[in-house]
Amino acid sequence: MISPRLAGVSRIMGRVQVRKRRAARARSGYPPNMELNPEICYRAVQSRDARFDGRFFTAVRTTGIYCRPVCPAVTPRRPNVTFYACAAAAEQAGYRPCKRCRPETSPGTPAWLGTSATVSRALRCIAEGALDDGTVGTLAARLGLGPRQLTRLFERHLGATPVRIAQTRRVHFAKSLLEQTDLPMTQIALAAGFGSLRRFNALLHTVYGCAPTDLRRRKPATEAPFGTALACRLPYRPPYDWDQLARFLRGRAIPGIECVTADGYARTLALPDDGAGFMRVAPGDGPWLDLHLDLPRVDGAIALAARARRMFDCGADPAVIHEQLARDPALEPLVRRRPGLRLPSAFDPFELAVRAIVGQQVSVAAATTVTGRVVARCGTPLAEPRPPLTHLFPAPAALAVADLDGLGLTTRRATTLRTFAAAVADGELVLDTPRGPDEFAARLMALPGIGPWTAQYVALRAFGEPDAFPLGDLGLKHALPGVDLAVRSTDWSPWRGYAALHLWAGLGDKATAE
Repeated sequence: MISPRLAGVSRIMGRVQVRKRRAARARSGYPPNMELNPEICYRAVQSRDARFDGRFFTAVRTTGIYCRPVCPAVTPRRPNVTFYACAAAAEQAGYRPCKRCRPETSPGTPAWLGTSATVSRALRCIAEGALDDGTVGTLAARLGLGPRQLTRLFERHLGATPVRIAQTRRVHFAKSLLEQTDLPMTQIALAAGFGSLRRFNALLHTVYGCAPTDLRRRKPATEAPFGTALACRLPYRPPYDWDQLARFLRGRAIPGIECVTADGYARTLALPDDGAGFMRVAPGDGPWLDLHLDLPRVDGAIALAARARRMFDCGADPAVIHEQLARDPALEPLVRRRPGLRLPSAFDPFELAVRAIVGQQVSVAAATTVTGRVVARCGTPLAEPRPPLTHLFPAPAALAVADLDGLGLTTRRATTLRTFAAAVADGELVLDTPRGPDEFAARLMALPGIGPWTAQYVALRAFGEPDAFPLGDLGLKHALPGVDLAVRSTDWSPWRGYAALHLWAGLGDKATAE
């Protein structure tokens, strides 16, 4: 007979597994096999060490509140605290967010810290709306798993179910909009992915213990200084090298679609139901980026914010990445020069893949020029352009049958482009990497005219895969002449993508110096 004390705890003793009850597992904190040292966490709480912000959350039994490690409140006694992997796990355990440190504004738990690759990719899918309209079963199928297996992985690595992760994501986004905007409650509910205002009100009341209107009355006196339909912040862990990221994007900005300056990045947005919108991202006054969305409707804006967050790599932990890369003598001076380097991925994977195909065996400037010509001929002109933003990027179906003659593309390259667009339009090629960059690269390379460099570059830039590495890139060979990159790069894993960015940036430094 199993004692009541063990009934709510999962254990494996020999070949016997005790399954925990949903209602009883709440207060157990991190699962036994999750990487966490409670004493280190408590010391971080005592010192309010900002390096741990977002990596874990502290739940206080005596108050029923969970906080960030940097919370200014009086440090609770050690016997009264439990540590959780993420905010969703703390809320699943029955704790409420602290209203002083506001966990919804933390930089977020990096997906790769303490989680499997499968969970990391599932988190990205959830962040971009996989469970807003879909089910756990649908998400699990994308990852090549069963729904029960996926749920077990989430509980093992994060201490929360996929549904709870998605729910916390919506609640926290709604809370941010309540504090940072004057949008009506109905629009906030729609923007955060809620299907009804009643569900929105009930869930926020459950999580915060008060009505959404009470949360709005507590917002800071200074309003978000934006004149757009929706604005919010994208927190990150300092340092953040905005100048290098803007420089990288500026050289690759597609004419008519994107505009990059030292002060910000702007682009057009192709929305569902043939809608069009605009997005602008700029450095904030603190450790965040300011996101501005100008949309005809705010429905589902949470998914757009997640894509912007991924594009600007706001979830990265520079200290963890650079600690490993700096072990290589060739990378150490580059890492020291740019401690805040980020991986700039693309807002639209199809758009990036088209540009990568156009850019095969040509310079960055030439690829940008030719892609701009493709947009001018095949893209959708905006009814109300905001120069230099004038077009929406061509849809896959339109590009599949487009006349590409006279744009600077070789016959073979134009054929590859149309074949790729047709595969995407017909659903034969799905542009996502839930089963990893290698599986995606294999699917992409099955199309004629697409080789390993293109496939790995698309995985790196379209999806922000941190370990994707375009091995045959000429720039990387010039950066480390005489080095077998296939062998050398194994020591950089799982951050080979960041290593590639450092090497490219180093080439730019040399060109500037010369």
